[in-house]
Amino acid sequence: MDEKREIPVVVEEPAADPQVDEAALDRLRTVAYLLDEAVAIPGTDIRVGLDPILGAIPGIGDALSAGLSLYVVLEAANLGVSYTTIVEMLGNVAVDAAIGSAPVVGTVFDALWKANAWNVELIEEDLDVDLSAPEPEYDNDVVVIDVE
Repeated sequence: MDEKREIPVVVEEPAADPQVDEAALDRLRTVAYLLDEAVAIPGTDIRVGLDPILGAIPGIGDALSAGLSLYVVLEAANLGVSYTTIVEMLGNVAVDAAIGSAPVVGTVFDALWKANAWNVELIEEDLDVDLSAPEPEYDNDVVVIDVE
């Protein structure tokens, strides 16, 4: 009755860290740049993107801007970003959409509230991306929009 039984123990190797989809991160960085920092205001260090410009379009501008911001969140979820980071990102987008939709004040707020740039930083932190890597360079610092 004092028999010893051997119980097999299976030790699995931890899964290799999946490679971060650099192409997706580049797309997200580009979208954030275009929405939040594409245009330099001459004589200042302030940069604005298409977000406040889109927000100035009555009716659909803020909805369009929020939709583009939600693309960043959706892509983050596809990259495997944690649930808590996704919730924080949604909060940034919600604040941007809610306050940004106010007439006049909302446009100024959109110019200063960089929800998309912050969301990309959250993604990089969550995925433990090397933040010392150089940011992509863009040849054009001016976006010309012809409105007739």
